[in-house]
Amino acid sequence: MKKITRLFDFPYYQLENKPNAAALVTKYNGEWVKTSTQEYMDKANAISRALLKLGVKKDDKIAIISTNNRTEWNIMDIGILQTGAQNIPIYPTISAEDYEYVLNHSESTYCFVSDIEVLKKLNKIKSNTKLKEVYTFDHIEGCKHYSELLELGEDQANQNDVEQRKNNVKPSDLATIIYTSGTTGKPKGVMLSHWNITSNVLNSIPRVPLKEKETRILSFLPICHVFERVLIYVYQHAGTSIYYAEALDKIGDNAKEIKPNMMSVVPRLLEKVYDKIIAKGEDLSGIKKALFFWAVNLAEVWEPYKRNGLWYELKLSIANKLIFNKWREALGGELYTMVSGSAALQPRLTRIFSAAGMQIMEGYGLTETSPVVSVGKYADNMFKVGCVGIPINNVDVKIADDGEILIKGPNIMMGYYKDPEKTASVMTGDYFHSGDKGEIDSEGFLKITGRKKEMFKTSGGKYIIPPLLENEMKQSLFIEQIIVIGEGEKMPAALIQPNFNFIRDWIDLKQNGVGKTDTEIVNSKIVKDRIQKEINKYNTKFGKWEQIKKFELTPDIWSIEGGQLTPTMKMKRDIITKMYANLIENIYRP
Repeated sequence: MKKITRLFDFPYYQLENKPNAAALVTKYNGEWVKTSTQEYMDKANAISRALLKLGVKKDDKIAIISTNNRTEWNIMDIGILQTGAQNIPIYPTISAEDYEYVLNHSESTYCFVSDIEVLKKLNKIKSNTKLKEVYTFDHIEGCKHYSELLELGEDQANQNDVEQRKNNVKPSDLATIIYTSGTTGKPKGVMLSHWNITSNVLNSIPRVPLKEKETRILSFLPICHVFERVLIYVYQHAGTSIYYAEALDKIGDNAKEIKPNMMSVVPRLLEKVYDKIIAKGEDLSGIKKALFFWAVNLAEVWEPYKRNGLWYELKLSIANKLIFNKWREALGGELYTMVSGSAALQPRLTRIFSAAGMQIMEGYGLTETSPVVSVGKYADNMFKVGCVGIPINNVDVKIADDGEILIKGPNIMMGYYKDPEKTASVMTGDYFHSGDKGEIDSEGFLKITGRKKEMFKTSGGKYIIPPLLENEMKQSLFIEQIIVIGEGEKMPAALIQPNFNFIRDWIDLKQNGVGKTDTEIVNSKIVKDRIQKEINKYNTKFGKWEQIKKFELTPDIWSIEGGQLTPTMKMKRDIITKMYANLIENIYRP
């Protein structure tokens, strides 16, 4: 096969070199349904033939909105791309108004949606768009099903036209526009070419510890985000089996069923998994509880490459047999690697999960960099706790005088769609300005120290880096989410979303008469005093000018649907501070 230069080359590479009877696996009506590499490509070609019959031209835009990852997404992706059209993935959780904006800004002509909930939201604004037709993946009365295109494409008479379209797609051609979930204003459309993403996949492959056909992947992060999408192409190149989780709350159940070897995660998810594990440990008693927390304390000081010595490794092997094997069983028992991206990961979690035999490889990147810039790898001494690995091949990273991370390489976006001024504002020559601050150590490891826009000065002129404080405070089981505020104010403070479920259990344990509704918890002096103890504990790790002096508890659970979190579970800082402006007033102007 000729060199891989375009995104649709990956499944053809798999078909020719590593065909798999379970290339893509999705659960329908309680049963895992396997799609082979051959069936995958047959259906993708049928979609391409159908799209040509519908009159889809080169550079037309076709949107996909899917609540969950599923096999149909990949079939549509390849079917669209090899006609020379572009795939416009849209986050399912954004508002109907944002659907309208993205569809109109991209000038999408067709849209494929997963289910009734997405369809209802789309139908609210469909008449305001240029959409010619909407197709669904689920069978929904009154709407065309995507299988109609498979039937339309059964006749192979125009396959030569598809081949001609494929041959005319250049590596430099636009492949996709990914609309980033900004914290303010309208989403930006990041234009990524076939070679932007393809080069990133090829340069990332050496860092991913895959065992090819032996490897089972559990995929649940949104495939509409470039992080998971690039990993899917990596997995396809390796010929692995990709299982799509039913939903976030079914990850544990799905993992027990398929026994994955690898999956990608975001820090927020690992934090929730860890909190559940610790909560179960708190329910134990006597020797079992003592052993549990002995193992946790041991894991918290884990170092890679057995640097803690033989005595430590002996104790760790005992902890693995007595405690950590149960953790692994909860995730199928065969998980050996998790790739973490999207936001900074607490070093403590890296140590604990790695000690438990589930190594975490933390990476760094942005949508504009397709996305991988650097990632850790346990082999070849490319792993260091608290760092995001070493930049991948062909990607150049340098640190500007003000500490900003600048990136150059074939993975740098073509630009922001219809916004050359915005594009020019983030480029200096071939270098992209990430907006993140970092440092590179003597061994070449990249460490993220904050985000330029997130850093602020107090009225006393002292710099505060919120993520450093937030990651430390989130170690508390009482704190679910925390955002540090105080720009231009005399001191740093915080808005905290309590861990309501944990606190309810704590109330039962203490039998202290505190009400158990979310509102009662937020207004309880006993709860506030207990959280103050947690703040005091973690404050000791920071200078006096950095320490959290006051805080307020928010009555809501911060979520994607509530608007506080992006689809990749990062906090929308501007939205949160506007949403709770009254609480901020209570802190600074009581």
